[in-house]
Amino acid sequence: MNLHFPSMAEPAGRTLGDEEVAALERVIRTGMLSSVWGTETRALEREIGELYGSRHAIACSSGTAALHLAVVAAAPNPGDEIITTPITDFGTVAPMLAQNAVPVFADVDPSDGNLDPDAVAAAIGPRTRAIMAVHLFGAPARVDELRALADEHGLALIEDCAQAWLAELPGGRLAGTVGEVGTLSLQQWKHITCGDGGLVITDDDRLARAMRLFADKGWDRAVGRSHESLGLNYRMTELQAAVARAQLAKLPGVVASRRRSAGELVKAIRGLDGIRLPRLDGHAWWLFPLVLPNGDAPELASHLQASGIPARAGYLREPLNRAPVWDGPIYGESRFPLDSVSAGEGPTAPCPEAERLVDRTLLVIDWNENYTDEHVRLIAEALAAYRRH
Repeated sequence: MNLHFPSMAEPAGRTLGDEEVAALERVIRTGMLSSVWGTETRALEREIGELYGSRHAIACSSGTAALHLAVVAAAPNPGDEIITTPITDFGTVAPMLAQNAVPVFADVDPSDGNLDPDAVAAAIGPRTRAIMAVHLFGAPARVDELRALADEHGLALIEDCAQAWLAELPGGRLAGTVGEVGTLSLQQWKHITCGDGGLVITDDDRLARAMRLFADKGWDRAVGRSHESLGLNYRMTELQAAVARAQLAKLPGVVASRRRSAGELVKAIRGLDGIRLPRLDGHAWWLFPLVLPNGDAPELASHLQASGIPARAGYLREPLNRAPVWDGPIYGESRFPLDSVSAGEGPTAPCPEAERLVDRTLLVIDWNENYTDEHVRLIAEALAAYRRH
C-alpha cells in the first residue's frame, strides 16, 4: 500500500480551515485591509509579544523582511561584517547586502548544522558588527555561547527563528529571546502560515522604534506626513494578520504533534549503524534531519524517495559560501560592499564542515503535524532496510 505523506503545499498538510476563513471574512466586512488603520496586525503583535515574553513584536510582510529589520537594528556601517551560517536560506543573507554589510560565513557543528561558536570566534574581526544565528530545522542553536561572544566583543546577536517556532533553549526559554532581536516567519512552508509574513521581537525600546519606522517608510505616523529616516514598505496586511492570528491559536498543537511523531521515529531507529540522530531537547521539527558520517546521504535519500518518503540530501544545492552570487556584481556593475574582500575571505571563506554536510552527510525528511504512527513506521522500516542491504 502506498501511503501518502501530507505536504505543507496541500490542505492535508496544513491546519488551515474554518477559523481562517472566518477571520478573512471578518476583516473584509470591515472594509479596512491596511494595518495602518486596522486592528488585526496590532492584535497579532500583542499576542506574539505575550507568547514570547517580549516587550515588542513588530509584524512585517515576510520572514526576509523581518531579517532586514533585524539587520537595520544592528546598524552596520557600509562594509561592516555580520557573521552567520552558510547552511540557511538566502533570505538570511540578502538583508545584509541590502544594508551594504558583508556576510561572513562561519563553519558549523557537524552534528546538527548550527553555528559552531569556536568558528564564530575565529571569524570575528575589527569590522564585525553582529552575529546572526539560525536555529536550523528547528534545532536550538548554541545561542548562550554566542551571546557570551557577542557581549565580549560588543556585537549584536540576531536569532533567525524562521524554522524554529517554539523551539526551546536550556532552561525552557524560547529561541528568539536571547538576542537583541529574534525573527519569525509565516511563509507557506513554516509551522504556521499566512502565505507570507514575518515578525521581529525585541525588548529594546530604541531598536523597536527603529524597526517599526523602517517597516513603514520612516514615517512616524504620530507626527503627520514626515519621514524621519530611511525605510521601505514592509507592512503586513490585515488579511495576513487575521489568518496568522487564527494559525497562532493552533501553533502549540502543531509543535506538540511534530515533537511526538519525531520522538517516535528517533526511538524506532536508535541503534541503526551509520546514522547520527538529532537531539530531541527543545527541537521544533521543521524538518527531520539525519547526519550520515559515512557520506552516503545521497544514496539513502534516493532509497527513501523510492519508498515514497519525501527526503532529500544536502538541503541546499550548495552551502551559501559556494553560491554563484559571489561571482558577479551586487548593485549594477558594482561589487560593493564586497569589492575590498579578497577571494577566500568574507562570504567565500571555506567552511569544510558545512560543505561536507551539504555534499555528502546531511539528509532531511519533510516533517508534518499530520504524520501518523503509520508514517513513522514506514520511514523507520525504510531506514532499517537500507542499512541491511
